[in-house]
Amino acid sequence: MNNKNNVTEFILLGLSQNNQVQILCFVVFLFCYVAILMGNFVVMISITCSQLIEQPMYFFLAYLSIMDVCYTSTVTPKLIRDMLAEKKSISYTNCLIQLFTVHFFGGVEVFILTGMAYDRFVAICKPLHYMAVMSRDRCSALVLAACGGASLHSFAQFLLATLLPFCGPNEINHYFCDMYPLLKLACTDTHRFGLLVTANSGVIALMVFIVLMASYAVILYTLRARSSESRQKALSTCGSHVTVVVLFFGPLLFIYFRPPTTFQEDKVLALFYTIIAPMLNPLIYTLKNSEMKNAMKKVWNRILFKGRNQMF
Repeated sequence: MNNKNNVTEFILLGLSQNNQVQILCFVVFLFCYVAILMGNFVVMISITCSQLIEQPMYFFLAYLSIMDVCYTSTVTPKLIRDMLAEKKSISYTNCLIQLFTVHFFGGVEVFILTGMAYDRFVAICKPLHYMAVMSRDRCSALVLAACGGASLHSFAQFLLATLLPFCGPNEINHYFCDMYPLLKLACTDTHRFGLLVTANSGVIALMVFIVLMASYAVILYTLRARSSESRQKALSTCGSHVTVVVLFFGPLLFIYFRPPTTFQEDKVLALFYTIIAPMLNPLIYTLKNSEMKNAMKKVWNRILFKGRNQMF
């Protein structure tokens, strides 16, 4: 650790200092977290216990559900606990760990969304080569690459944070440890640090977002020559992907792709990609997906029926 660091813990100011608002937020976010766990575990189990796991799109979706649970669990349980705590503190070490895990799981999610877009691109634009291109080995390699890329990204954030000296104050105007609020507390010139953070987070997020939107634009162009039935089915699937991408990347780009500074609105916008998106993803991907709904019925009927037989 930096020998100029005199801070052993940080105080998280959270979303509000009003007691009534905090109690309301406790109830709302507890409900959201339970919904995130239930929704994503239902999707994950439904896919892994059915033949859908053989299809690349659902293979990625199962991993996306796992990442949603891991990603939100790095932030949400402490946020809920802090709503009722008098002192909302986090140790220096735990702050760095939270910073690393938030960016790692968030990075994996970003790259898995890219893999899902690539899957749809191949399925619609190169249907004859789909099974050869999107083999199980290729899908597994893409997931491993996502983990590798996220590791590099999060380690860079972690390393930058360890180089920052903190000598007070120690109040973070956020509900979790992130780089921009930490830069504001550092007792040194953070201009270069801020540029590195923007390059590491903002530029990467922007490049991935552009690639995703470009791939969906090509898909839409390709669909013009298809029949109305196949076009409607493809648009339904891609529409779900685009909704998730916009919901996740919109707030992310606003926060990270700008000069390193903090706004009061950042805390509210961060809720979109740490809580709201992980909660809505299972609904977005299942509401209009007949394959997913049929698989869920079969799997959970089998599980419940087996449970009843064991009881009697």
